[in-house]
Amino acid sequence: MALARRELIQAAFGLLGNLGISSAMGHYAGQRTPGKAKRVISLFLAGGPSQVDLFDPKPLLVKYQGQRPGGVDLRTERQTGGLMPSAFSFSKRGRNGVDVSDILPKLGGVIDEISVIRSMYSFNPTHTPASSLYHTGTILANRPSIGSWISYGLGAENQNLPSFVALNSAGPAARSAFLPAEHQGMPLNVADGEPEKMIPNLRNKKLEAGAQRRQLDAVQALNRRFGESFGGDDYLNGRIASMEAAYRMQFEATDAFDVRKETAETRALYGETPFGNGCLLARRLVERGVRFVNVGSGDWDDHKDIEAAYKKKIPAMDQAAAALLTDLKRRGMLEETIVVWGGEFGRTPVSESGTGRDHNPYGFTMWVAGGGFRGGIAHGATDEFGFKAVENRVSIHDLHATMLWALGLEHTQLTYRYAGRDFRLTDVFGSVVRGILA
Repeated sequence: MALARRELIQAAFGLLGNLGISSAMGHYAGQRTPGKAKRVISLFLAGGPSQVDLFDPKPLLVKYQGQRPGGVDLRTERQTGGLMPSAFSFSKRGRNGVDVSDILPKLGGVIDEISVIRSMYSFNPTHTPASSLYHTGTILANRPSIGSWISYGLGAENQNLPSFVALNSAGPAARSAFLPAEHQGMPLNVADGEPEKMIPNLRNKKLEAGAQRRQLDAVQALNRRFGESFGGDDYLNGRIASMEAAYRMQFEATDAFDVRKETAETRALYGETPFGNGCLLARRLVERGVRFVNVGSGDWDDHKDIEAAYKKKIPAMDQAAAALLTDLKRRGMLEETIVVWGGEFGRTPVSESGTGRDHNPYGFTMWVAGGGFRGGIAHGATDEFGFKAVENRVSIHDLHATMLWALGLEHTQLTYRYAGRDFRLTDVFGSVVRGILA
C-alpha cells in the first residue's frame, strides 16, 4: 500500500500540497451587502509601477526639474536626487477625460471601465513586507491572503478546480496560513500555456480512471483512520482534500488550463506573452468557477533607466490588461468580476541614479474595474509633485474592505477564530470607499 500511495501522489498530480478545493458553501455567516460580484482577478505588478509615468500626471515636475522642494523631502529607501519629469505625455481619455499616459494606449481605450485610485498609501518601503501587506493585509508572514479569505467566505463554484489560483506568484500571494488548508492558493507558472508543462504529472500514464479511483479510496481510508487515531488535524484534512482534487482535476484541468484552445483572434487580443497568457488563463479559470486568480508580473522595480524599461515592458502589460477587460465585457462577465491592478507601492517623483525612481509608499495609483465599481473616474489625489496621497486617501485595508463589499461580504464580519481571537483580512482597520462603487 505504501507503493500505491506513493504512485498516487506522484502520478495523480504534482502539486497536491498546494492545491485547494474549498467547500461548495462558504463559511461567511454575516450580513450580506448589496454587492453582486462573484470573483476576482488581481493583476499584481511586483516591484511597484510608477504612478507619475502612468496615471498621475504632474506638470510641475517639468517646471521644477532637478530641484528638491520641501514637499518632496521625504525619507526614501535609497538616496534620491531632484524632481524628474515623466518621459511620457498624458492625454485625457474616455467620456470623463481621465488622464492616462500615452504609453498606455490600450488601457486608455477602456478607461471608461476603470476606477483609477490615485490616492493609495502605505507605510512600508520594502518589497517583502509591502507585498505581504497587499496580499494579506499585514506585513507579518503568517496571515492568509485575500484569495484565501474570499475562498473561505464564498466557497467554490466548481468542485473540480481550485477556488484560488496564483499564476506566476507564490509566497503571500498564495498563503492560507491558519485558514483551512483547502483555501490555499494553487501556484502555477505560465509561459506558453501548455497544461502539461505548467502542472507536473497532470495525467496518470499507468492507471485508467477506475483503477485510480479504487487506489485513491484505499489511501483515503488509511488517511482517515490515521487521523481518527489522534483527533482532527487541518493539515491532514487538507492533504485528503488535495488528493481528491488532484483526481478530479486530471479530467478538467487539461481543458481549463489550455489557452491554446482559444481562437487565434482571442490569443492575438491578449498577446502571446507570459503576462498575456496569464491574463487569458485567468479569464478561462474564472469563467469555470474559480473565485480568485492572482496574475503576477515581476520586474517593476526600476531604480534606473525607467524610460527604457517602460518602453520595453509596458506594451505587453497594457495590451493584456486591456484585453482582459474587453474580453470579460463582451462575454457578459465583467459586471460580476472584479479586476484590480497595482503593485505594493509606487515610485518617487524624484530621481534615483539620475534615470530611475525609488520606492514610494506615501502615495501611488491602483485601479479597479468591473464587479460593481464605477468606471471612467479618477478618485483621490496626490500632492502637486505626486509624492504623497493628500485627498480621499485609500489604504490597502480600505481597498480590501471595498472589494469584499462588492462581493457581498461585510469585512468586519468575515472572521476566523484562531489562537484565542477573531482574525479578519482587514484586522482592526478598513472602511468601504463608497466613491468608487457604482
